[in-house]
This record gives sequence, structure tokens and C-alpha cells, in this order.
Amino acid sequence: MYEQFYGFTSRPFQLSPDSRFFFNSGTHKRALAYLRYGIEQGEGFIVVTGDVGTGKTTLVGRLFQALDAKSMVAARLVSTQIQADDMLRLVAAEYGLPFDRLSKAALLHKLEQYFRVCVQEGKRVLLVVDEAQNLAKRTIEELRMLSNFQWKGKPLVQSLLLGQREFRTMMRSEGFEQLRQRVLAAYHLQPLTEEETRQYIEHRLKLVGWNGDPYIDDDVYSRLYEFTGGVPRKTNLLCDRVLLYGCLEELHHINRAVIDNVLEDVKQELWSPEPGAGPGAESDYEPSMLKPSAPHRRISADSDEPGGDVAPEPVGEAGIGGRTETNLRSVIHELRQELKKFKDEVKQIKGRTDVE
Repeated sequence: MYEQFYGFTSRPFQLSPDSRFFFNSGTHKRALAYLRYGIEQGEGFIVVTGDVGTGKTTLVGRLFQALDAKSMVAARLVSTQIQADDMLRLVAAEYGLPFDRLSKAALLHKLEQYFRVCVQEGKRVLLVVDEAQNLAKRTIEELRMLSNFQWKGKPLVQSLLLGQREFRTMMRSEGFEQLRQRVLAAYHLQPLTEEETRQYIEHRLKLVGWNGDPYIDDDVYSRLYEFTGGVPRKTNLLCDRVLLYGCLEELHHINRAVIDNVLEDVKQELWSPEPGAGPGAESDYEPSMLKPSAPHRRISADSDEPGGDVAPEPVGEAGIGGRTETNLRSVIHELRQELKKFKDEVKQIKGRTDVE
């Protein structure tokens, strides 16, 4: 809609990850270097963590673009809330192998054979597992066992694990010592700085043909950073709404008043009680997505925190069990509906008991 109004070739701030819009910030540049180093070594596990919306998926998409498809066989898993045996079936399916009615031993044998053929053909095998914080301990152990496959003293498969902050906690907990010993490289993505947030916004705009229309005041960038904390996905969400607002109002100049109006609109749409609800009624949504974020403190790689630069726990950050905030809102709404049904059933049972 607003693409035509402003003469863009496409939407610059879509929420779905797109490696074409990769922005080489300080933290993403360093993370990419860790990934490339790990891939070059061809063994062990590579771990990249980051809070919700910091760009893990886009980062890996960028890595895949740089890899030689002719010398690399890669598979990616995104459905990680599964049992250990199902994980092996999913891995087989991603590599195009049959898996129906096969025992665990047969699955492992087929995978080992396939990996060995790939290596004999001069190809590397990479397994990417997204949302790793959702993996059960036994499922992680199955992935670790895959790393035991070797041929002529060299590992047959390498794994890249992507996860939220909780996955770092999991790895440090008791029972994960064997996995930790096989981690070749690890990095924790941080949000963008205020200056990088401005560069990020302008970078995406220029990729779709922005030539200064709309004109954006300097304090708009500061206001955006204040409410997003430099998290790319939050920045995309707000910027998309700002451009839509500008289109509807036929604006070619974005100032702070526009940002304030958009923030108010978003809050009203997402977090106000439903029409007709009584005073004090609760909303089905929680406005953590656009709460002003606390400034992030950088910790050097020389600190006792493994994995390079890390940020402190964010204030009001959503993300439970790997769910996005949109999913959480839906879950909360469904739970409230179920609770209401339960209360109604209890009343009916009580009524029948009183009659008897």
C-alpha cells in the first residue's frame, strides 16, 4: 500500500526474516565471523543465541548465501518441540531420506551412510537447528550422538544451534558437559546501538529505492530507539506502521508527532479491553512489545561470560518456551476462554447438586 505512495520497490520493514536486508552491525559482523570460523573447522557445534527479534534467522540466511552450495549439503530444522526419536525422523526427512516405520537404529544407520557418501563426494554436511531452547535434554543428546559419526578420523556432520537466551542457561546447567566440550564457537547477539538503529532503518529504506521521501527528522530515530531498544524486529514493526500512517495521512515528512500518534494507535489497537467490557476489564494482550527498553550494557569478550559480547537480561522482554509475543497473546486469550468455560461448567454442576 505505502510502497506505491512512496515509490518503493517493496516493503522495507516486513516482519518475516529476509537475508537480502541483512545489516552488518557490529554485533552481527562479529557473529558472522564466528560462524564462518566454525564452518571452516568442519567439526563440533556452533552456537548462536540472542533475544527475540535480534536477527538470528537473518544472520544464518546471510551465511547460507556465502556458502558454496556445490560443496555443502545443509538442512534446517525449525520444529524443535518434538521427542528425541521424532527428531531423528525430522533430520532424515530434511535430507530427503526415507524414515517411515524405521527403528531408531535403522534411522541412525541410514543417516550415517548418507553423511559418509556426501563426504566421499567432497561435500560438507551441516545441520542447522533453530529455536534450540525448546529442545528436550534427550533430544539434544541425540544431536550430540550424530556428531560421533566419523570417517577416516573426520566428523561426518557439523551442527549449528540457534536459540534464545534460555538456551545459554540450559547449556551451563548440569548434564550438558559433553555438549559444552564440543562447542567450537559460540556467540550471543546483542541489540543495535542507537546510531546503528538509524543506520539500520536507512539501510533498509535505501534497498527499496528510498530517495528522501518521506523526509525523517533526526529526533524520530531517537524516539524509535527509545521504544525498541535497538531490537530489529521491534524496529521493523514500528517503522512499518509509521510508513502506513504516513501513507494514509498523505505525509512526506515524518516528525516526532507522527511517531507519538502511531504509538498511541498501536497501543489502542492491541491492548485496549474489548468494546463493551466493564470498568477495570483486563485486556487479552500485554504491551511489553513496545515498552521503552532499558539501555543495553556491552560486556567485553574478556569477561567471564562465555560467547563474546552479551547483554543483561532485558526488562519486560517476552519469550516463553520460544513462543513469539503474538503467539503468547493468542495462548493467553485461549486460556481465558477455557477458564470461562470451566467456571460455567462448575456453576452448572453446582446448580444440579443444589436441586438434588
